[in-house]
This record gives sequence, structure tokens and C-alpha cells, in this order.
Amino acid sequence: MFKFFRKTEQVQKTEKQELKKIPTHVAIIMDGNGRWAKKRNMPRIKGHYEGMQTVKKITKYASKLGVKYLTLYAFSTENWARPKEEVSYLMDLPEKMFSSFMPELMENNVKVEVIGVVEKLPENTRKAVNDAIEQTKNNTGLKLIFALNYGSKDEMLRAIKQIAKDVQDNKYSAEEISEEHVSANLFTSNTPDPDLLIRTSGEQRISNFLLWQIAYSEFLFTKVAWPDFNEDEFYQALLEYQSRDRRFGGLNED
Repeated sequence: MFKFFRKTEQVQKTEKQELKKIPTHVAIIMDGNGRWAKKRNMPRIKGHYEGMQTVKKITKYASKLGVKYLTLYAFSTENWARPKEEVSYLMDLPEKMFSSFMPELMENNVKVEVIGVVEKLPENTRKAVNDAIEQTKNNTGLKLIFALNYGSKDEMLRAIKQIAKDVQDNKYSAEEISEEHVSANLFTSNTPDPDLLIRTSGEQRISNFLLWQIAYSEFLFTKVAWPDFNEDEFYQALLEYQSRDRRFGGLNED
């Protein structure tokens, strides 16, 4: 389940023949922007800017490869504790990104969606996000999902409260509550669970991201920081994914 990966020259030469199984849904914890910048004696916001460029590259490449859903952990509920200058910059990033990236999103038929408590974001951030959602709503290709002001524990707590209210309103009994009821009340109710979860920059933890949804996901960790995570790195992740034997708790009959 847990594995670091590195690309090899041999794999790169045979990539077109080898990549046969594309995950439907890839989720990424985009980690390492700050450390990338610090290593280069740059301010942390420079790392976030370069990370934004990586979002653009990976979105286009995932779409090209046939990935249907790409969920990016952009800002967690815990990230508000970061320095005010950094938080302010992160809140301005959606406007910066969509203003320059929208033509390519449209050209590549990408549909933008957001999960998280959007109403608590600053007005300019909400506007940038909502405008992108509106402009791409009729696109039918890759769904690019940003987790903004998102925390999985908060998401599950909201689902539990809604289920409790539904029981109180006699929509169904407590005995009838199923996994489907929980899934239906999550932010991701219209999205299949991730097949592959990638975390960049060497950390091996989930950080309150899609805890319910990744029950059977394959995990892949790379030491490459997010600003340096390019198309080749993404391709190697998918090559590693297709080598996995996904059993979903059962046994391989072979």
C-alpha cells in the first residue's frame, strides 16, 4: 500500500506500451510548496505560485491520459493557522489561477468543482471559485475538484448531523442507516471514491483528507515536492498503480 517511487529510464522509454489501466479518480495531497521555496531561499508564497503552475500541468496531463476525476487538496480547515500573509496569498490564488487557466480548461473540456465549506472563504475567493464552476458547468471531460477549506472530520460530522436530523424527521429509522446514507451526505456524494491517493514531498500521512472515501484506495508517496511534480512523475504514479493488486478486502482468485 505504501511505496515511494522513482522514474527510471527504462520505464520512460516504454511508457506508451505499459500504461494500460487508468484510475478513474486520482486524489492528490499537494505537499511541499513551502519547503521547496525555503530550500531555494525564496518566500513560501513563491512555492505556492510554482505549485499553482504544477496544478495546471497535471490537470491537462490527467485529462489527456483519460483520468475522469482529479481531486486536489488545496486548503485544509487547519491551514487557517498559517501566517496571515501566507493565508491571504492562498486565498488570492484561485482568482490568479482561473484568470489565466480558464481558456485551457475550456479547451480541454475540464469541469471545475469544489468540496469544503466554501461559504466561509473570503468573498473574492468564493467569487473566483463560483465563476469557474459556472463557466465550466457544461464541460463533460475531467472533473477537477478542489478541496478548499476542507477537513474530512468536519465533513463526516456534518454528515452525521444531517443523518440524525433525517431520522428525527422520520425519513428513515436509525436501524436503516447504511454506508450509502453516509456517502450520500458527504461533499463527495456525486463522485466515486479515489482509486489512487498520491502525496508529494515525502510525508506519509493523510492529514484529514477524504478519510471515509479512501478506505480501499491505493496510497502512493513520493519524495518529490509538489512544485517539481511533473508529467513524468504523474505517469510513474499511474504505472505503479496499475501494478497493484486491488482486492477490496477479498482474495485474488489467481
